[in-house]
Amino acid sequence: MSKNKITKVLLGVLSISIIILSSLLVAFTTRSQKQNTVIPPPTYHTSNSIAKVQSVPIPPIVTFANDTLPMDKVYVRESLDRELLVNSYWQSQTLILLKKSKRYFSIIDPILKKYNIPEDFRYLAVAESGLNELAVSPTRAKGLWQIMSSTGKENGLTINSYIDERYHIEKSTIAACKYLNHSYKKFKNWSLVAASYNAGKRGVSEQMKIQGSDSYYSLLLNPETGRYLYRIIAFKIIFNSPEKYHFFLNEGDYYPEFNTYAITVKHSIKNFSTFAKEHGINYKELKYYNPWLRKSYLKNPKQISYQILLPKK
Repeated sequence: MSKNKITKVLLGVLSISIIILSSLLVAFTTRSQKQNTVIPPPTYHTSNSIAKVQSVPIPPIVTFANDTLPMDKVYVRESLDRELLVNSYWQSQTLILLKKSKRYFSIIDPILKKYNIPEDFRYLAVAESGLNELAVSPTRAKGLWQIMSSTGKENGLTINSYIDERYHIEKSTIAACKYLNHSYKKFKNWSLVAASYNAGKRGVSEQMKIQGSDSYYSLLLNPETGRYLYRIIAFKIIFNSPEKYHFFLNEGDYYPEFNTYAITVKHSIKNFSTFAKEHGINYKELKYYNPWLRKSYLKNPKQISYQILLPKK
């Protein structure tokens, strides 16, 4: 190879080396700049529309049916706090209950008053069924007051294949009042009466004897009954001051009271669909206002009088 060719080759190699070194230097400089760059923390935009999870107020004095809770006891305060939190933050369910309240309380309250039951027991129905007259428990307790079949019959309800008055708002409320009054004769204390509605009179009596206590708030009961009265009281507190627990309703948000009239039936009805059409409504409407009618027909050989509700036009 001639001297000129060698020189050209060396110059070419040198040029390529310079290009490579320049590229590496640029890459290194860029990487160094990135590493030294301070990345600002993400900006979080706050707004009043963002929900804040916080504690809820506990009234300093709490009563149930004129029985004052011993709020100085830690476990009493914490038990009530638990139920207030659960039902304040289960917003959809509690909001529905609030919306239903005026409709059902307008029926329940006069009956409670007639039977000398404290008005606070309206919240027992809230706890029992969620103000759902069609509610059915795993133990087959039914209706607004979750009444067992035997208890219902003992307190004057008709329960058979065609009629189940546990689903009848007024009649089931009367039956519940009879049961509550019977319990009061035994316990002489409304808090224990409420507990016995959940655990049974015998269950509460046995624990009172074992523990030597006659106060619900001093008894160690099974977990369900131990929470039961606090849940009822929590509903009372929230329903009486909904805004304090972040529930804001206008008057029009509440479900309207039933606007119905009654007709007396003393005979069998072959087909409720036809019966409904004859009265200007459909089958679904008939069952909506009369869920205690359990079949699509009614056998009434003894010609018992029944009051069937129809919506006013």
